[in-house]
Amino acid sequence: MSIISVHNLTFCYEGSFDNIFENVNFTIDTDWRLGFIGRNGRGKTTFLRLLTGDYAYEGSITASVHFDYFPFAVTNECLTAAEILLTVSGIAEYDFWRAERELGLLGVDESVLPRPFATLSNGEKTKLLLAALFLKENNFLLIDEPTNHLDLDGRRLVAKYLKSKRGFILVSHDRAFLDECIDHVLSINRSTIEVIHGNYSSWQREKTRRDDYERSENSAEIANLRNAADRIASWSDKIEATKIGGGPCDRGAIGAKAAKMMRHAKAQESRLEREIEKREALMHDVEYDEQLKLHPEPYFRQNLLLSKDLSIFYGDRCVANGISLTLNRGDRIALVGRNGCGKSSLLKLLIGQPIAHTGTLEIGSRLTVSYVPQDMSFLSGSADDFAAESEIDITLFKTILRKLDFKRTQFTKDMSEFSMGQKKKVLLARSLCQRANLYIWDEPLNYIDVISRLQIETLILECKPTMLFVEHDEAFVNDIATEVCRISLNQ
Repeated sequence: MSIISVHNLTFCYEGSFDNIFENVNFTIDTDWRLGFIGRNGRGKTTFLRLLTGDYAYEGSITASVHFDYFPFAVTNECLTAAEILLTVSGIAEYDFWRAERELGLLGVDESVLPRPFATLSNGEKTKLLLAALFLKENNFLLIDEPTNHLDLDGRRLVAKYLKSKRGFILVSHDRAFLDECIDHVLSINRSTIEVIHGNYSSWQREKTRRDDYERSENSAEIANLRNAADRIASWSDKIEATKIGGGPCDRGAIGAKAAKMMRHAKAQESRLEREIEKREALMHDVEYDEQLKLHPEPYFRQNLLLSKDLSIFYGDRCVANGISLTLNRGDRIALVGRNGCGKSSLLKLLIGQPIAHTGTLEIGSRLTVSYVPQDMSFLSGSADDFAAESEIDITLFKTILRKLDFKRTQFTKDMSEFSMGQKKKVLLARSLCQRANLYIWDEPLNYIDVISRLQIETLILECKPTMLFVEHDEAFVNDIATEVCRISLNQ
């Protein structure tokens, strides 16, 4: 056991006027399974990069362990999976049984070992690299969003695997995943960083209790203090007015008395303003998850689409067959299945992309669809230009992003500089601006912070749009889907 100590950490990106961290202090134990949570853009990945020494900073970070960051780029993907394991882990060939044991715990078949790394699925790559890193000696893993390329079964396996390990910081927004495998939480709040013992659910319960208490205790008091300050300001104006008027009077005496009363009023006003600032400071960590709105367009028919014995092909290979589903108005159908089983291809087929298929597919005429893709690499340029190109209302678009915790300064940046979570929010905000009969979302929650996920859940449950979506967040699927369509991978 050893301690990682962060003392007076201050960091700002070159060319930026705002500090990401300012005089931050905390300590963590290298034996912990630490979940790292916070809204998009607050510096989670930046902090991991500070630990690995990628950026210069003020203050100090002291540790007696070596930090390894996940995911990392494999420079030569032509190497076999076995060669990657040996290279990354540093173990000797005679110790390779240890690597095989780790892969077994992660549900990776030994048949992948002689294959070139480039031919592995994203899920297989994730598991292989995690196994390689955990084979290294005296290292502390910085695991950044490992679930983004994992299907539901894969997430469960990786969560179980991480639960058997110690010594890592895990950035994830998947609530069920965090609950399964962490024992402490490191949280970046609006103005502070805190460390608590427990999993995500215990942190959320405590956070909700504290936020509710601070709102109830301080919001009413702040309103009362502001009213009192307004009354004193009004009283000051009336006192000032007594020095002016007609009729015989001792102007000197009235002026002296008015000045004394003014000083007293100003002193009271200053005291009240200080108390207001003090009360508001107590609520600096209260998260404001403002309500989102969506205006789905009603469709003139009950049935929007129908598929029967539909098969999806990658080239000559059939990856999924026998897909039969009926989507009616008000349905929210979740497509569930292993990575590579054709879920995303089915969604692309429904929006008119040329996906090879056989079977019956009937799509309603004049059906308006709003689509959120997985890919975000095309996002660049200004948010204003993106809204104009998408033919959506710029004011509404920015309002939604503000409710999703975008700072106004973000709108002056090129979107290519946004974090992955912020890019995904751009695509979601565009969809929320569109009036559509059907919302097709492909893994919409990848990189999205927990609070924003809850905002989106609340929106869908209240507005009840017709949806077809792919998502591996188990809690989201359980809360949102009216029906689950399971797609099997065709072996």
